[in-house]
Amino acid sequence: MANPSPITYDNTALFDRRPLRYDPWLTRNLRNLLFTGIASIFAAIAVLPLVLVLFYVLMQGGRLISVGLFTQLPPDIGMEGGGIGNAIIGTLLVTLIASLIAIPVGVGGGIFLSEYSSGGWFANFVSFGNDVLAGVPSIIAGVFVYGTVVTTRVFFGQSYSAMAGGIALAVLMLPTVIKTTYEGLKLVPQELRWGAYGVGASKFVTVMRITLPSAFTPIATGVVLAIARAAGETAPLIFTALFSSFWPDGVFDPIATMSVLIFNFAIMPYQAQNELAWAASFVLVMMILAANLLARWIARMTKV
Repeated sequence: MANPSPITYDNTALFDRRPLRYDPWLTRNLRNLLFTGIASIFAAIAVLPLVLVLFYVLMQGGRLISVGLFTQLPPDIGMEGGGIGNAIIGTLLVTLIASLIAIPVGVGGGIFLSEYSSGGWFANFVSFGNDVLAGVPSIIAGVFVYGTVVTTRVFFGQSYSAMAGGIALAVLMLPTVIKTTYEGLKLVPQELRWGAYGVGASKFVTVMRITLPSAFTPIATGVVLAIARAAGETAPLIFTALFSSFWPDGVFDPIATMSVLIFNFAIMPYQAQNELAWAASFVLVMMILAANLLARWIARMTKV
């Protein structure tokens, strides 16, 4: 019996198709173009408010920038000239106090949730409470500190003070610092911990020498974002730091901040105060923008 002829395959049909080129009139390409355009429009709408705010604040406040704006006190009601030097120093001081309180506590809380908790009821309670605190309106934090610190005069009999304002801002910073610390530590490879344990390192030494330094960049990014948010808050400072038309005299006295200055001067029927409010708005926006750019730069360092 003769051997059957081998089976041959004709691949001609595979090469008879149209050449590989982009056809804009295909249905799938038209549909892709349509939805790409819709997504681009929505993205532009989302960014448009930021662009308009920056442009308007730049036009209204940027033209008022001068050396005197940073070195002089606000003028008396109805008077011309002056500056916002005390408010700039006050904002930096209150934010520094808040950072000194929130960063150690927040980083410690994130370390506990990531490294020491075993998923028990207490860890779940802390995690849930942190998520709830992140959504609490800032004015609630101000009222809380007003009732517990300002009205009780716990700081040497003083009521409104920079210290009270710093505590209120620290409450707002805590959720961001805790969450970013927790997420940053979770990104550290488990093998690094096992390697440290393998050479005899304790849990504490492993966290301080291995885990925490490895997660420094995401933690620093979260800290900078938390500071940027706190620096722009107004409601908590109205209830705690109040305002002052003089240079800061200490952390236990009322102090001027740029956000409260903007609130006070913007509603006054005097052009000089309104212009200072716009100038302070410009300076505050630039400070917050610089902080956010710093956070993005720190985050980019992780990819290098």
